Amino acid sequence: MVDSTEFGLQGQIWITAGDESMGGHGRIHLLSKIAELGSISQAAKSMKMSYKAAWDAVNHMNNLAGEPLLHRTTGGKGGGSTTLTERGQQLISNFQRIEQVHQRFLAELSQDTGNIIDDLFILKRLSMKTSARNQFFGTVKSIQVGATNDAVEIAISGGHTIVATVTCESTQELGLKVGSEVFALIKASSIILVSDAADVRFSARNQFTGSVARVQTGAVNTEVVVTVGDSSLAVMITNGSAENLELTEGSVVTAIFKASSVIVGCPL
Repeated sequence: MVDSTEFGLQGQIWITAGDESMGGHGRIHLLSKIAELGSISQAAKSMKMSYKAAWDAVNHMNNLAGEPLLHRTTGGKGGGSTTLTERGQQLISNFQRIEQVHQRFLAELSQDTGNIIDDLFILKRLSMKTSARNQFFGTVKSIQVGATNDAVEIAISGGHTIVATVTCESTQELGLKVGSEVFALIKASSIILVSDAADVRFSARNQFTGSVARVQTGAVNTEVVVTVGDSSLAVMITNGSAENLELTEGSVVTAIFKASSVIVGCPL
């Protein structure tokens, strides 16, 4: 989840004729005001528009509609008036009906907005490109502030945590705080594999025990994929190291990497 903010959806309807836009709520509202006040100038004044802008908008709609939307009379005691034609009245009525349906649609869609926002956030993660083979997404669990560096503990899926060491300046620039959504990047070459770590202590803060899922030998190096719960780590070691460890599919190993080898980033 991104955060507890309540999200909603908004939108507007625009009428088009071919590739041309006739307008949306604003221009339909202008037609309604003309019908109510019987005058383009009065309608423009009520909407704080210039007469020219109002006339240009109406003229544009007239041209695209293919038939007049307004009927103007001149002379008489009142000096003439402007009324809507049957086509103009129909346009307003239909637009209002479409707007009502549109608003109901947005209201129903907004009920699932939380899930939609989460999915968009995930898709944004997936679109990220980086040279680091290992990418983990999670939330900041704790921050241990130091004189020059901070230790950031990141909770990832499967109940695991990754500890990263970043400068105090980086903590401030990234706006890191407990609960922040972050991603942790670890290069495959920064990870050390140990076949028997039961009775050995290591200074590296990050230690993940799992089983070997794949071993792919290259000309110089061997790529080893280690499954840890529902996650996996890609590790790059020399062919000689792979032979010494006698790695095969299903072998139990421990992947170790320093906190300083973790790159922390924040989604925009």
